[in-house]
Amino acid sequence: MSAAISTGGEAGRTDPSAEDLDFSFFRSALLLLCRKLPEVDGPSGEPDTSMKHNIVLGVTGSIAAYKAADLTSQLTKAECDVHVVLTADAQKFITPLPFKTLSRNPVLIDLYEEENGWKPTHIKLADEADLLLIAPATANVLAKLAHGIADDALTCIALALNPKAKILVAPAMNGKMWSHATTQKNVATLKARGVEFIGPEEGMLSCGYEGLGRLWQVEEIAKRSLALLTQRGP
Repeated sequence: MSAAISTGGEAGRTDPSAEDLDFSFFRSALLLLCRKLPEVDGPSGEPDTSMKHNIVLGVTGSIAAYKAADLTSQLTKAECDVHVVLTADAQKFITPLPFKTLSRNPVLIDLYEEENGWKPTHIKLADEADLLLIAPATANVLAKLAHGIADDALTCIALALNPKAKILVAPAMNGKMWSHATTQKNVATLKARGVEFIGPEEGMLSCGYEGLGRLWQVEEIAKRSLALLTQRGP
């Protein structure tokens, strides 16, 4: 004959006590509250981004710069906190406005453009980034990254980037520029430092030539970015 669990000195009672029911209800309510916490708005009324992956998206001077707006949208929809940095040449092809609207964050266009606070904006972005994504990346910016040249906001962020952040580069340029020995040497140098490349792909280029130099598909760049953010280790 099995013995019934006894609580409060009442032998044979098998039904849960009021205390058991209260604790069960409290535990369920607490779990529900914890699930809701990341969705709570911050003090300013803006969505709380403290639990989001932080991406710095560098956009450089390529005709493919307009595709970076779609990339920004996709990453933002994936609940990433996207901070766009436009080089001076990128602004010849696209304005900051679509990036500001799609990312819901200010767009950095100048090394000396500062927000409120004492820390330089490019250093703050470099410190907080989980991923530095440069798409499109020109031959010029690849050369700067390989040789440690920091003469604008984007290259300063790259040089000051915190060591835990990953770097993903999506090149876009003329096929001859991509295949040039100097560019390939710069790519090899960056790969040796742990920089990951995606693309370019082959196709018709804006210069009229057909070859290897087109920006990789935006959907695939976004997918790889998200995979890197969830990947553990170096």
